[in-house]
Amino acid sequence: MFSKSKINEPGAKAEDGSAPKPAMPDTSRATPTEFKASAPKSKPAASTLSNDLHITGNLKTTGDINVEGTVEGDIRAHLLTVGETATVKGEVVADDVVVNGRVVGRVRGLKVRLTATARVEGDIIHKTIAIESGAHFEGSVQRQDDPLNGGKAKPVAAAPAPAANG
Repeated sequence: MFSKSKINEPGAKAEDGSAPKPAMPDTSRATPTEFKASAPKSKPAASTLSNDLHITGNLKTTGDINVEGTVEGDIRAHLLTVGETATVKGEVVADDVVVNGRVVGRVRGLKVRLTATARVEGDIIHKTIAIESGAHFEGSVQRQDDPLNGGKAKPVAAAPAPAANG
């Protein structure tokens, strides 16, 4: 079924043919393309706002943000980490929220964690929450299956229409 002569013959023909000659230039030309194509898409590094940075305005990203400075505005991210020296004044919306510093405003997240150094003044809407001993929290806590989209449509739908008749 198998024989050494059949294996050796195609190898000898390939060496005599022109296949290896184009393969070498193709390999050198294709190396940069192959490197780009085969390089795995790694997760980009988190954006860090240093403690001497003061931002007025909203931040929106699909990536991660580490805040060490001051942000006056809303933040939307995949993972938001509020550092111990940070202050955020505005609404925070992220898949994962870790608060080590101060947040004044609403916090919405699938997973919300307040560490022992956290200070939150505002409502927290979450799917899961963890509050460490020593964290300061003033506001209400509400569990929702989809906290990122919020329950803003529910109060509008709950407004009674027949009240105008009475």
